Amino acid sequence: MELITIKTFENSFEANLLKSRLEDEGIECFLFDENTVSIMPFYNVAVGGIKLKINEADIDKARDIFEDINHTLLTDERNNAIRCPKCDSNDIILGFKSIKSITGIILFVYSLLFLLFPIYYKKLYKCKNCGEEFRK
Repeated sequence: MELITIKTFENSFEANLLKSRLEDEGIECFLFDENTVSIMPFYNVAVGGIKLKINEADIDKARDIFEDINHTLLTDERNNAIRCPKCDSNDIILGFKSIKSITGIILFVYSLLFLLFPIYYKKLYKCKNCGEEFRK
């Protein structure tokens, strides 16, 4: 029985959500480096994030679950599908990290000059079809 990494995460909240979903479907899974990243978030890059590992035999079942999750529409508080304001697509990325603003660009350059970890970004929605970044 060999464990393989199927996904990595930046925070334990998202990792535990997917872990719970896989365990509900009968797939035994484990989180590696969860405590390290939770206690010291700057170590995230050094350890490669929180790793979700499953048995190699369960990979096909896990892929089916990922496919189901990826085809679920994103909805707002009123249960309306979130659509791209530019092309009206519902193929949306949730939590896209963007620095496309004056503040983001200035701080990005600042972080390059002083070799600091980039500290500013906005979490937005991003359309997979046209690339438009937007808020709800």
